[in-house]
Amino acid sequence: MASFLLRRASCSATRILSSSLALPTATIIPKSNPSPNFIYHHYLLHHFTQFSRQNKIPSPYLGFIKEISNIPSTKEEKEHKRNNGELPKRGEKSWIDVYLPRQVRPYAHLARLDKPIGTWLLAWPCMWSISLAAEPGSVPNFKMMALFGCGALLLRGAGCTINDLLDRDIDTKVERTKLRPVASGLLTPFQGLCFLGFQLFLGLGILLQLNNYSRILGASSLLLVFSYPLMKRFTFWPQAYLGLTFNWGALLGWSAVKGSLDPAIVIPLYASGVFWTLVYDTIYAHQDKEDDLKVGVKSTALRFGDSTKEWITGFGTACISSLALCGFDADIGWSFYAFLAAASGQLAWQIWTVDLSCRADCNRKFVSNKWFGAVVFSGILFGRLWS
Repeated sequence: MASFLLRRASCSATRILSSSLALPTATIIPKSNPSPNFIYHHYLLHHFTQFSRQNKIPSPYLGFIKEISNIPSTKEEKEHKRNNGELPKRGEKSWIDVYLPRQVRPYAHLARLDKPIGTWLLAWPCMWSISLAAEPGSVPNFKMMALFGCGALLLRGAGCTINDLLDRDIDTKVERTKLRPVASGLLTPFQGLCFLGFQLFLGLGILLQLNNYSRILGASSLLLVFSYPLMKRFTFWPQAYLGLTFNWGALLGWSAVKGSLDPAIVIPLYASGVFWTLVYDTIYAHQDKEDDLKVGVKSTALRFGDSTKEWITGFGTACISSLALCGFDADIGWSFYAFLAAASGQLAWQIWTVDLSCRADCNRKFVSNKWFGAVVFSGILFGRLWS
């Protein structure tokens, strides 16, 4: 359709230009037409602009030519825009839409069950902490790891539900989020609240299996979980607040095994997670920076702007330094530092290669953080076994 409209517009303009500028048609529009956007944009728009200025042609005609020349008219161009996040991918379905009953699908989408990266990012600090709490030469407590894995899945889903309920007025104005179940009207706010209560009830069942100290510590994290979605309305640092929320498991995992906290170990571990979150969630926030400006919400992506890479380089350095300090205080084996060097390389690769103007690349780098968490976990695991 775009090619048809473009040819119609170009033919009309060609007759005007040919008669007025005394140029042969072949000079403006070649007989061969391998790429309409390139040929017509560079030939037609150039000559039409000159002609319109000389003959005072109203600007709407020129605007129409500019707009129509930017419509993707070839399969390659459309695919490029889809890969860059500018157009939705055709026929894209998740396993939720294929395997789950129709009535359950909106709730599964609300909990982001088809996007497990959030669960991984929430679970890794817990696994780090549980592994650090293991006795030297011993493997981590697998029961605790299983409990915290299920807890991460439930708490992440609950956090997404809270976020969508509080942000439903904003999500309708953002391209990436306007089709979320609550924002699109697929679920009512009341249905979302009921689902939230169900998730928190299951989470309570997991929390009650921990010691009393950990129950109180775990329950206190709900204040952060419920207030985080509001932070983007008041501060340019919601990513820092997310770091405080998402890495609470670094404290809770240790207390679940030991029954108390060792500040010399868990505080550097917690700080490393916060700095790590500032890296990956700032990259993630660059996907929505144009929409965020329109709707008036804040983020570190907007705060840092063109200096983003310098800022997240600093956060990445602080993350690795805090992990090294934690390992030193925990008297962990040398293999931990070998894995930590590999993890720092992965983090450096993210920061140096990310294209902050490309939504697809920002998302790829964001998702790759599950491997950073896995490498750090492997380092702690082997470091404990060989310490």
